[in-house]
Amino acid sequence: MGSRKNFVHYLLLAFIAVAVIIYITPIYWILATSLKTLPDITTKLPKFVFDISLENYQKLMPSEGVPDVTYLFLGEVFVGLLLFGFFSLFNVRWLPRALSLRNLGLIWNSVFILTCLYSFLTLQPLQSRLQTDARFNFLFLMVCTIIAYLLIVPWRRTGGLTSQTTKKQRLTFVLPSVFGTIAICVVLANGGSKYFYQLLNSIIIGGGSTILAVGLGTLAAYAFSRFDIAGKDDLLFFILSTRMLPPVVVVIPIYLMYSALGLRDTHFGLILLYTTFNVSFAVWLMKGFIDEIPKEYEDAALVDGYSRFQTFLKVILPQSVTGIAATAVFCLITAWNEFAFALVLTEVGGRAVTAPPSITSATGSSGMDWGKIAAGTFVFLLPVAIFTFLMRSHLLRGVTFGAVKK
Repeated sequence: MGSRKNFVHYLLLAFIAVAVIIYITPIYWILATSLKTLPDITTKLPKFVFDISLENYQKLMPSEGVPDVTYLFLGEVFVGLLLFGFFSLFNVRWLPRALSLRNLGLIWNSVFILTCLYSFLTLQPLQSRLQTDARFNFLFLMVCTIIAYLLIVPWRRTGGLTSQTTKKQRLTFVLPSVFGTIAICVVLANGGSKYFYQLLNSIIIGGGSTILAVGLGTLAAYAFSRFDIAGKDDLLFFILSTRMLPPVVVVIPIYLMYSALGLRDTHFGLILLYTTFNVSFAVWLMKGFIDEIPKEYEDAALVDGYSRFQTFLKVILPQSVTGIAATAVFCLITAWNEFAFALVLTEVGGRAVTAPPSITSATGSSGMDWGKIAAGTFVFLLPVAIFTFLMRSHLLRGVTFGAVKK
């Protein structure tokens, strides 16, 4: 019996090892090809030992050179991460009151906002007939930074300095790093880089559709979980049925409809479409999470005088953070990797072209420029991989939430 269990154990380990190798091999090919020169790429036999070159990544940059403000944002990204790591490792109680974590975080976010304002005022607009002025994204980043800071650290101080409060205040140093990465894409896009303009479109469309899908899905899931709705099962099945048809089946009718409504090659059109397809997944996934939250919590809040909406904000949402994080990761991955709609509903070199269609269209003087494709693919993988990594703790708890019922 023991030898049989050991055989099954080793067989399972071998299966996992093979699966990991199959998964890592394409990523290795992408990274290695992006660092090779053209002669090393076009060899008949693949070269595993080669001189590292960054020429493929330079092809993604603006032809007139990288703007100086790019390095300013890049420095803020790394300094913000260093400050977050420093204050996470060392106790900050020795800091004077004037230099508390709250005040330092406010100063650091203010520096980032001023950098965005400086970039908006000093950079020249991109002259293009189809592409929009990317500089206005700096104003959007400023607003997002202010909103995110106030959500993490409320303006009104509540209670003393607890470990949870300190953890939230440390997160304020990460905000300029996250938004600074997006600002780098804005600067490079405004400088004339077609690839980073398309990557910026992916960030706008993927992020916007994820926020809308998760927000609408959470509200709908709460209603389906807590209220007796006529035809609830039929409505849930109808919502799920929107994902049953593959995109290639409905892309032509949607193309004709978008052409009539003037939504082709627009950010709003793709955000609306991706939200429509993701909201069904968000509703079903969030309903499972909310079903596991005891109703007694809400009853106690209602007895204390909270309204139904206050109960949702102060009781249900904090308990659903793991589910929201897991749902956001899956919705972002779906919108980030979508290809069929992004290819058909946008124009070549248009305003709303995302990164996936542009990567496959990369050509060079000798045909397909595999080095440029590999470099663009690797850069395209980084944002969603980093987002998934940051959400890993919530994701692991979210996908197992409700697995064991009490």
